[in-house]
Amino acid sequence: MSLVLSVSNRKGGSGKTTTAVNLAAEWAARGQRTLLVDLDTQGHAGFGFDVVPGRGDPTVHALFEDPGFDLGRAVYETSYPNLFVAPANQMYEGVSAGTDRMLLARQLRHPRIATAFDVIVLDTPPAGDAILLNALVAADAVLIPILPHALSSEGVKQLTRLLYRVATHLNRNLRLFGILPVMMNSRINLHRAVVDEVTTQFGRDRLMKAIRSDIQVAEAFAARKPVRAYAPRSRGALDYHLLVEDLAALWRWPGSSPVPPLLTSSAARGICQ
Repeated sequence: MSLVLSVSNRKGGSGKTTTAVNLAAEWAARGQRTLLVDLDTQGHAGFGFDVVPGRGDPTVHALFEDPGFDLGRAVYETSYPNLFVAPANQMYEGVSAGTDRMLLARQLRHPRIATAFDVIVLDTPPAGDAILLNALVAADAVLIPILPHALSSEGVKQLTRLLYRVATHLNRNLRLFGILPVMMNSRINLHRAVVDEVTTQFGRDRLMKAIRSDIQVAEAFAARKPVRAYAPRSRGALDYHLLVEDLAALWRWPGSSPVPPLLTSSAARGICQ
């Protein structure tokens, strides 16, 4: 069965899409068949691999308009081996998402998807709507990227409360992999202060090694490429490479000890309440 990782934050502009794109690229480069699902109607995750559906082409949001839709129809190959994208519908307004929180989970756990991919990365919308809930119900684990700016910890608090509610009522096996500072510059006092605040509130064991500030990450996105393809020797490429190694160690790969579900982790329960 595939690992389903939701890259989520209740705040927009948190580095969520950049992280989802570069994680997917890194996993695919390691030979893992990887699907990136773009649930954010901005459509930027698909853009990161130059996958932009035409008018009338199938997208992942068709699932929320027609529960009988086969998600496999919205899966597109990219120019990178092992890497596939289910792009967003930028015209989708969310009025028909409904209340079925299991829609996405049923599709991703169906054998035609679950056996076709080793890793599924979900780029989620920032709003706490039905689509974000669908992503959290479908996910095995959540990664929370943050920019080291004022009020970043507030966005993490909001999301972790939602995670705990989902784990309590809808997805008892949901795990929190950690909080990931992105665009981090340790020479900036504010960045250090924000990371210290997050560490104090959520615990050092919840903090992932930061993705350092690197203009080549933004340049790569503008070029519709992951940073490992655009600038393979850059800081950003190295940091996302190391992040995937850390995430693999947290998951149930051979020789690793999995992160416990939120409901069995007293530390996680404390930060989510």
